[in-house]
Amino acid sequence: MIETLSKIKHKDSPNFFLLAGPCAIESEDMALRIAEKVVTITDKLEIPYVFKGSFKKANRSRIDSFTGIGDEKALKIIQKVGETFDVPTTTDIHEPFHAEMAAAYVDVLQIPAFLVRQTDLVVAAAQTGKHVTLKKGQFLSPEAMKFPVEKVTDSGNSNVAIIERGTMLGYGDLVVDYRGIPVMQNYAPVILDITHSLQQPNQASGVTGGKPELIETIAKAGIAVGADGIFIETHPDPKNAKSDGANMLQLDLLEDLLTKLVRVRQAIL
Repeated sequence: MIETLSKIKHKDSPNFFLLAGPCAIESEDMALRIAEKVVTITDKLEIPYVFKGSFKKANRSRIDSFTGIGDEKALKIIQKVGETFDVPTTTDIHEPFHAEMAAAYVDVLQIPAFLVRQTDLVVAAAQTGKHVTLKKGQFLSPEAMKFPVEKVTDSGNSNVAIIERGTMLGYGDLVVDYRGIPVMQNYAPVILDITHSLQQPNQASGVTGGKPELIETIAKAGIAVGADGIFIETHPDPKNAKSDGANMLQLDLLEDLLTKLVRVRQAIL
């Protein structure tokens, strides 16, 4: 899927590809700052890169949680990132009408895990003609992801990938079943979402927790079992991020992590 994105760089590299950026678009300055850093690193390591940022955070535990800076304002910032650094971009959508709106600004539409069974949403994304990524529901088996993929392809869109982001383990934790990666690769390329796999949802405070100290562990294992790409949310100051700060990777740690992952990739080829 990733090879067909017109602006993707390093198509001939044997490396995995990377989707990375902040959880939510907080400001233009921050989005550009993060993108510049990631572009510099991925160019150095020859990693195909797609900038990720949510224009809206619709899935919040509490009504007072941050949801965004305004839909159009955030989408224009994502568009500016893509134009400034000549990289493809992606954002997640939550309603069928978001598909056409977001498609005017980004290259890849992401379907959130909780919504991956919503047929109208998946079909609306597919019918834009944009690339589509489907996050595996925390409640779904790897085998069940065959059907959301078919909703995209049966809508006439072959540019689809699956994002693994962990499976619910009890009420407040997630576990990555690496056996699911080769299973889902029978249906579409598979991207491992490192940081969301380390979330600890359903906390009593109403704020999702996380285990960012395990980012390297999860990432190395994902590359070792042959994931096609990885997804990492990163921020210069995760503790003060407006969304998902508990599980994001600090931006200045990204280069060291990606360097190690490239070595793992080289070792298994």
